[in-house]
Amino acid sequence: MKKSFIVAAFFVLLLYGGLIVSVFYFFDAGSFKEAIGSGRVMFSVKLSLMTATIATVLALLLALPAGYALSRYSFRFKELINTLLEFPMVVSPAALGAIILIFFNNPLGEWISSNVYGFIFSFGGIVLAQFVTVFGVSVRFVKAAFDEVDADFETIAKTLGATPWQSFFKVSLPLAKSGIIGAVVLTWAKALGEFGATLMIAGTMAFKTETLPIAIFMHLQMADIKTTVSLILILISFGLGALFVARQLLQRGFK
Repeated sequence: MKKSFIVAAFFVLLLYGGLIVSVFYFFDAGSFKEAIGSGRVMFSVKLSLMTATIATVLALLLALPAGYALSRYSFRFKELINTLLEFPMVVSPAALGAIILIFFNNPLGEWISSNVYGFIFSFGGIVLAQFVTVFGVSVRFVKAAFDEVDADFETIAKTLGATPWQSFFKVSLPLAKSGIIGAVVLTWAKALGEFGATLMIAGTMAFKTETLPIAIFMHLQMADIKTTVSLILILISFGLGALFVARQLLQRGFK
């Protein structure tokens, strides 16, 4: 039984590791160096890092109270909210982007575009696409982190005179820190790799809305395989690098 289950676990390595290794078949050091030195590629990298960070911060600011509420309280429509958290996973990113576009073509959306901010084909549109894609996932991760914290600790803190806010910030939040750090990293990595919704809302304008995933798509369309591979490796490096750093911090006691 043990060996059979371990073999199944190694299938993860075989599948995803094999796909990553296969990319190196077309790797060219010259093309990679050229990509790194390209102003257009570097703009895409910087844009992706900036928008993913902003989207993650916005998502976490709302995910912390939302995740805590879903973990600790019973209230009306809680089960509906729990179900809707899976909406970005059930609906494809492209469909999600189309839904957002449809929203901005109704009266309320048109008013927002005219009087608040024009999200279509803009920097804000990228952030919006990434935020909508990752918010539900972020809330789910944060809820799971608070679920791991025994509510009795909060009760004890309150009996010792702590207010609900003090109990949250001094007891619950520190105890859930590991899970929340994981939520931040995974949310950021998912936002960094977001493609479908961004394409629908912000388009593919070079030096304006061309994020790293969109740059990969554009170069692949031009059959520029070597540059595409270079961009894929850059994206993988940022995503897996962030996960590796987070794991190292947690293993070394950053809890």
